[in-house]
Amino acid sequence: MKALMLGLLTVFKHLFMHPVTLEYPEKKRELNNNFRGKLEVSGCVGCGVCKKVCPSGAINYTKNESGKVVSYNFNLEKCIFCGNCMYYCPKSAIKMTNEYELGTENKDELQLIYTGGADD
Repeated sequence: MKALMLGLLTVFKHLFMHPVTLEYPEKKRELNNNFRGKLEVSGCVGCGVCKKVCPSGAINYTKNESGKVVSYNFNLEKCIFCGNCMYYCPKSAIKMTNEYELGTENKDELQLIYTGGADD
């Protein structure tokens, strides 16, 4: 009987508390400014520092005949979202967005290719 009463007491105590979980995907968690999500590139000068500091080797780039970087390939399948590419970019061209829902059935969707901005 004692165990039953303690169990009921615990249940009643938790009835009046706020819920701990969210009703995902209807309600989404508010993220802070330091969250590291999907990568976004704009204003890249093609220096290649991001590839050098990437510990997982998730960044590759293509150069033209003159040796200038013309496109970047970010492989989110390999990316560990450490943020080194963002921190060490001399032009702050790489940003990490708050987008965290990256689940997909097609691996090709995890390849982010940025072109155009690298040849400015």
